[in-house]
Amino acid sequence: MEVELANYLYDSLQSIPNVRVYGPAPSHTVVRAALCSFNVEDVHPIDLATFLDQQHSIAIRSSHHCAQPLHRYLGINASAQASLHFYNMKEDVDDFIICPKDTISFFTSFN
Repeated sequence: MEVELANYLYDSLQSIPNVRVYGPAPSHTVVRAALCSFNVEDVHPIDLATFLDQQHSIAIRSSHHCAQPLHRYLGINASAQASLHFYNMKEDVDDFIICPKDTISFFTSFN
């Protein structure tokens, strides 16, 4: 169930315009952990995490999360990370995906 949920999170984040998910796409040979590191074009991960927390009561990790060498390799200064656990369900991912869309809309409305 956790692998299926991880794949669903990956696919759901990939479906949002201007979101870049890091790591290989799930497949029969690639099993992803139940988390996704990602960035939103023109929105700093800390701003994203702060807005999600304050406006939607959703906690995600942001910044380096012990991955500075990988960030340097990818040419990014930070990333956001959504994590799932055994108690999460597909509906939790659906509810979560609405929130980054709202956050992106908020930040891009200033451009």
